[in-house]
Amino acid sequence: MCCKSGGKWQCCMSSSGQQQQRQRQQQQQQQQQQPPLTTAATTTKTIIKTTTAKTKTKAPAPAVKFLIHETTHTKVQNFRLQSHGHSRHLLATIITLIVLATIQMQLELVTAGESLLGDMQSCANEGEEVQIQGIKNSKCFKCTCLNGFVKCDKSCPSIDDCYLLDSKSNDTCCRKCKGCMYNGVAYASGAEWTDPDDPCKTYKCIASVVTETTMKCYSQCDDHQLTAPRPGECCPTCQGCKINGQYVAEGQEVVASIDDRCLVCQCSDNRLSCTKKTCPILQCPKSKQKQHPNECCPRCTEQREFVPMTGKCFFSNKLHYDKIRFTPDRCTNCTCLNGTSVCQRATCPILECAPEFQEDDGCCPRCISAEVRSECTYNETSYMNNETWNMGPCRSCRCTAGNIRCSEMRCPAVKCRANEELKVLPGECCAKCIETAGTCTVFGDPHFKTFDGKFFSFQGSCKYLLAADCFAHTFSIRLTNDGRGTRRSSWAKTVTLKMRGVRVNLGQKMRVKVNGTRITLPYSGAAHSPIVSIERLTEGAIMLKTELGLSIEWDGSNFVQVSVPSNYKRRLCGLCGNYNGSGRDDITGRDGTRHNDDEVWHFANSWKVGGPKSCSRSKENMAAVPTCSKRKPNFYCRPLRASEVFGNCDNRLNPINYIESCRMDVCECPSGMCHCDSFAAYAHECQRLGVRLPDWRAATNCPAGSFRRNATLASFAGNPYYGDASFLEFNGRGGPTFKGRRRKQQQQQLRRQQNQQSQLLDNDFLKKHVPPNILRPRAPDRTPPPLH
Repeated sequence: MCCKSGGKWQCCMSSSGQQQQRQRQQQQQQQQQQPPLTTAATTTKTIIKTTTAKTKTKAPAPAVKFLIHETTHTKVQNFRLQSHGHSRHLLATIITLIVLATIQMQLELVTAGESLLGDMQSCANEGEEVQIQGIKNSKCFKCTCLNGFVKCDKSCPSIDDCYLLDSKSNDTCCRKCKGCMYNGVAYASGAEWTDPDDPCKTYKCIASVVTETTMKCYSQCDDHQLTAPRPGECCPTCQGCKINGQYVAEGQEVVASIDDRCLVCQCSDNRLSCTKKTCPILQCPKSKQKQHPNECCPRCTEQREFVPMTGKCFFSNKLHYDKIRFTPDRCTNCTCLNGTSVCQRATCPILECAPEFQEDDGCCPRCISAEVRSECTYNETSYMNNETWNMGPCRSCRCTAGNIRCSEMRCPAVKCRANEELKVLPGECCAKCIETAGTCTVFGDPHFKTFDGKFFSFQGSCKYLLAADCFAHTFSIRLTNDGRGTRRSSWAKTVTLKMRGVRVNLGQKMRVKVNGTRITLPYSGAAHSPIVSIERLTEGAIMLKTELGLSIEWDGSNFVQVSVPSNYKRRLCGLCGNYNGSGRDDITGRDGTRHNDDEVWHFANSWKVGGPKSCSRSKENMAAVPTCSKRKPNFYCRPLRASEVFGNCDNRLNPINYIESCRMDVCECPSGMCHCDSFAAYAHECQRLGVRLPDWRAATNCPAGSFRRNATLASFAGNPYYGDASFLEFNGRGGPTFKGRRRKQQQQQLRRQQNQQSQLLDNDFLKKHVPPNILRPRAPDRTPPPLH
């Protein structure tokens, strides 16, 4: 998360995590007040900083981090120049590393991004990359606009399971796991390579430890299907990527036996190769290792940082001198070579028996004698020897000498983009990133959020093309606005869907018509109708679903949300935009002209349909945005700034656009509850993002179906979530009253000035932005033809 604090860009945390940050700071202050250890009895653990591997590194503040690293290396360099002799060397080491531990604790807070506070920075162009100029080393971050906030992530390799961090990394952006040096060549942690003379001998570097092992080969196909290994390959391959009767996709990995997850097969060029490798030796002791149930090898659960010492290796909290051999366990032999521990470990054989028929035999298990059978039984079903069967899209099994051996697909880790969601499609094993449906929202005095996230407001009182398929012409949606007796404001009155000869009209107070006939809900379309269903939701709104995947939600008053599947991308037009992934060109008129934010009226009027009779006002004189005293909007719109009202959704979705919409709506409100429209739209979007909301309607006195009742300021004045209403005085009927002739005259004069100013703004705006042919009366045949 990026924010501005004191006018400068910084990486910050959200308000919901500030309390945790303060607790961490208090704990660190207590730790720093403890007396340091200065005796020679200090063990080697003194030089190690321990953190839990579960704590994920957030975006750091690069400028602060660079300064701390620079200070750290300066102190170590000074220590090396000044210390002579073994006793002085040991004392200086202890003192220096105590200083390093204190600095590193401060670095941990900065690296976690939790020592810098500020306001989360807003952005307008949803989904686009944001260039950050005010942060030093901004190249370390990739920032995008997500839900109205600038979100910054670091593209760093994972260090969650690294036990030994590199304290001398030159990378100012990322912390790295300590690498290895083997035969004079430097390898990064996680690197894996083979011996050029023996492709079956492999090496892997994990946190300054190189594990040397020999792969074992495995195949389930017949001998006539085996292909000898090519030069540089270790194992033969089976023709056709099939295991236990289940096909393996190109590049897909599969665990050949769920009882031995280190036996892995991979499909390449329609050939299946299966190998088994031993697990690499880990730096951390056994007590700090964790074995996940679906993984081959254990992982370290802690992270430590070690100040390297020339000619010594650090392994499992112990120091080993160069060229000295040591045995971490009875199956592993290691040697310290130039600061890297090089270890040899044998790969255990591939066993055909089930785990219950295995016993330990030194370093590896072996099969004990068991009865050899010719069939297997699973879920009361018998299978003959070598017979295979599927247990779903991810797992298949084979009967082998009376034992059941099952293979399982391995799904790669996938990170979806902002407009995608992780989904498992029917019949497939692994989840994929599927583009989410595009949604366009209309609410209040109409405020629009396009399919690509562009916000704009337009108070026209006519009929407009809201959204349509402008290529295949499979559907069109029209929106009719009503001025409702106001000079400048308007609200959605009806929504009309046209699709394959069917016309559905969604009107006020939940009235629904299909081809001109009013229907009762729920409604199901006929056999060949494009309408799948029209039904009432639990929240009281109406949901219309079609065979195209398009859906419309309507609350019977002024809230509309249109959802279209991703296959309509770059095919749409209308007030909801073109749905091409960028909100910058959403304000594009019918003639293809791109308009800026000051030309919304020109853009929206180009999508007008239905002729002059479709307008509820004879003259569109609301060019200027409705304005009023700031005290009134501040009072009504304050709940949007209260995090607890909407379940702290303001950490996920920026409420600024909804606050601005609320401020506009309350200035000319015919019902007294217009602010509730912005509340409902914000809550709806929060729920769509997966935020669990409290009963915000009860908290804000905004009941569902606000078109059924009017309200006065007194209906909300006693609510603690609203603003200060002391600037108004109330009479017994619940309405405001102003005492004194002088105060009344001031109010009248103020209204006259506002009317005059508004009229001037209207005239200027109309002359500047509205085309002359729209201002002049015109015949019905001059109206731009609809798409259908």
